[in-house]
Amino acid sequence: MKMRMVFAAALLLAPLAAQAADLPRPPYKTPIVPIEPAFSWSGLYVGINGGYMWGSSQWTGGAGNFELSPNGWLAGGTLGYNFQAGSWVLGVEGDIDYANLKGTANSTLCSGCTFKDTWLGTLRGRVGYAYGHWLPYLTAGGAWGNVYVANASGSQTSTKGGWTAGGGVEYSWGGPWSAKLEYLYVDLGDATCGTATCFIPTNATVHFTSNIVRAGVNYRF
Repeated sequence: MKMRMVFAAALLLAPLAAQAADLPRPPYKTPIVPIEPAFSWSGLYVGINGGYMWGSSQWTGGAGNFELSPNGWLAGGTLGYNFQAGSWVLGVEGDIDYANLKGTANSTLCSGCTFKDTWLGTLRGRVGYAYGHWLPYLTAGGAWGNVYVANASGSQTSTKGGWTAGGGVEYSWGGPWSAKLEYLYVDLGDATCGTATCFIPTNATVHFTSNIVRAGVNYRF
């Protein structure tokens, strides 16, 4: 009896199995993988920066011919805008920093000759070539600073303008944040320590150049 029941069930299931074999298989669907959007450096950004500066202050004229080597630190804020076309990134960047730069020396005609710079600002163009999240760049433009010259008899302060050029590299680790490291050479031209101020035979001409290495962090909007 059991053998007959098994045989009958097999006869009933055979047509169903054949129909199932003839059913079309569902189409294969390729899994959807989200594509990360290409990173862009374009946009407005703000940031902070800080670093070290050292330079040369050359005195000629009434105080004698000699050179000071002022050095110190600086820190401040940054504002800029980038436009990216392909891998090329063009931009403009400005900054204003508090500076603590000072150098002092003596000569036969000048006792306690001093040079100081208490603030420095730049407005520069930038051009870079992006490698994903890396952006090496070159930069150049104008520079301005507060130049203080003095000796033991008096002092004189003036705002001087000049030029700056350099380069750096910036890295974005994702989202709006990035960090940079850059070098700038700054030439603020000539200042004067006059006879009425420094009490020297004739006006002294003071020429100032400096080197800056600084780091910064930017936030891009």
